[in-house]
Amino acid sequence: MVVVTGQNKVSGNPDDAMSSSDAEDEFQEPATPTATQAGQALPLLPQQFPEVVPLNVGGMYFTTRLSTLRRYEDTMLAAMFSGRHYIPTDAEGRYFIDRDGTYFGDILNFLRSGDLPPRERVRSVYKEAQYYSIGPLLDNLEDIQPLKGEKVRQAFLGLMPYYKDHLERIIEIAKLRAMQRKARFAKLKVCVFKEEMPITPYECPHFNSLRFERSESETKLFEHHCEVDVSFGPWEAVADVYDLLHCIVTDLSDRGITVDHQCIGVCDKHLINHYYCKRPIYEFKITWW
Repeated sequence: MVVVTGQNKVSGNPDDAMSSSDAEDEFQEPATPTATQAGQALPLLPQQFPEVVPLNVGGMYFTTRLSTLRRYEDTMLAAMFSGRHYIPTDAEGRYFIDRDGTYFGDILNFLRSGDLPPRERVRSVYKEAQYYSIGPLLDNLEDIQPLKGEKVRQAFLGLMPYYKDHLERIIEIAKLRAMQRKARFAKLKVCVFKEEMPITPYECPHFNSLRFERSESETKLFEHHCEVDVSFGPWEAVADVYDLLHCIVTDLSDRGITVDHQCIGVCDKHLINHYYCKRPIYEFKITWW
């Protein structure tokens, strides 16, 4: 019987070699894996965890009970420490999770006793809870500020067609103008209007709602594009133009962009008869450094 080793060393003596027919008649045992192959292979048996689990999360050390990590079945942590998956250990034998551990303590505190993080860490802990798929923690965080208010804000922004696309357009236009002019800042015109109806001193008491009915031919007479870089609106909600401006500035600021804005007038586009556009025009100043 021929034993094939992991090295598969071939003898240099041709007389010692077996013929192909002899090799086919002989039973060959599976090759023994090399050390390299063995190191790369995953354990065949379920991984066993101690009752008290030492953890290394991105270089930060924690210690907790195995039952705490398995508190909620449908979470990533419960799956990781179910024994069905292999988790590497560091040089000290701690189970390693390749994730920033800054807010992992908040995750453990919720799994242990249901404690929620202070308000200033809610957003960051929410992102970690999403990563670890901890549904109960996500539900609790969404019911407190600032996430509860953010849900209301997003419901309003859901009325804005192409809101995120318009934000990207503001950024791209401002960057292009600043680079072309080699300037520290760039200015652009933005129209923000809540109502689609044109407004003049004559129509203001009557035409102030999106529900005002007009024929298709009349509607086309009022259709136009203001001479601006970006235009937001219309929408139908209690929130007004200043609320949307606040959202725009907030979302740009969250991306590290410094923005100032001021109203510089209205669109004076003449549509028909005594109808004028009168949509407010704002000047946005984006400062890059």
